[in-house]
Amino acid sequence: MRFFLGLRLPEDVLDVISAWQALSLHGELRVVERENLHVTLAFLGSRPAAELEAIAGVLRDSALAAMPFELTVDGYRETRSVAMLTLADPSGEATRLAGRVHARLEELGIYQRETRPWLPHLTVARFRERPRLRPGLPSSVLAPFVPSGAAAFLSRLHPSGAVYEVLESFSLNH
Repeated sequence: MRFFLGLRLPEDVLDVISAWQALSLHGELRVVERENLHVTLAFLGSRPAAELEAIAGVLRDSALAAMPFELTVDGYRETRSVAMLTLADPSGEATRLAGRVHARLEELGIYQRETRPWLPHLTVARFRERPRLRPGLPSSVLAPFVPSGAAAFLSRLHPSGAVYEVLESFSLNH
């Protein structure tokens, strides 16, 4: 089973991002569907289903320990295969939350964090060839926002793209 942990987005944020995607993203792109938008805390890849309880426990405990925080869209970026909106974490609390999750998963022996620092972002599209877009940002209509919760997701690969299913969801300690 392909697992990842992430932050869920409030409905009003999903509305703004979805509208922005429709207006700003064009070309040979696979736009990430509204229901799949999230901020990844940790991608675990293929793991045995029996580990879900421990993985969800890490996320639950880390979410409960989190102090209140807001995220703000601060940029657009393309890698070799994805387009993303980068997010500012002014308080640093989202970064601390991700760090707690990474450390606890490493202690369980089921995760190895990347060498680069965690970057809060929303993947908004995928592509085979970089489109080199320069869209305006939705930040002009999107105020700083508080994630609506944290979740353990299952990722199922399909020819039309991945489909994500929330397996367990937890509120943040806000």
